Amino acid sequence: MTGNTPEAEDLTQEVFLQLLGKVGSFRGESQFTTWLHRFTINQVLMYFRRRNSRRDRFTKVLDEATTPLVKYSSGAKLIDRIALDTAVAKLPSGSLSVFLKFDVEGYSHDEIAGIFGCSVGNSKSQLHKARKKLRLLLTLNSSAAMVS
Repeated sequence: MTGNTPEAEDLTQEVFLQLLGKVGSFRGESQFTTWLHRFTINQVLMYFRRRNSRRDRFTKVLDEATTPLVKYSSGAKLIDRIALDTAVAKLPSGSLSVFLKFDVEGYSHDEIAGIFGCSVGNSKSQLHKARKKLRLLLTLNSSAAMVS
C-alpha cells in the first residue's frame, strides 16, 4: 500500500506497538483475527490521513513562506528553500521541536504534549511562536533580498 518497503516495515512495527497497548480493549464479541484485521486497517488508514495532512500542512507552510511577489525561476525557488531551512534552523529548540512534530510530522497537540511532557496549551503556544518567528525571519530575508 505504501509503495515503499522501509515505510511499510515502519508502519507494521507501529501497528504492533499500538496493538500492545490496545489488546486489552478486545471484548471477545468477534474472532480475535477479525478484530486484529479491523484494528490494523484502522491504524493504516490513520497513518495515511496523518501523512496526507502533514504533507498538506507542510506544503501550505512552504507556499506561504515562498509566495512570490514576482515570477521566480527554479534557482530562486532553491534560494527560497535555503532561506526557509535557514529560518527554521534559527528557531529556539522548544519552538522548533513542536513545529517539526506538528507541521512536518503531523502529530496532534495532545500527542506532542505527551511526548514532551508539557500541556496542550504549551504546545499550541510554542507552535504559534515558531510560526510567528518564521514569518518574521522570512519577511526580513525577502526584504533584504529585494534591497540587494
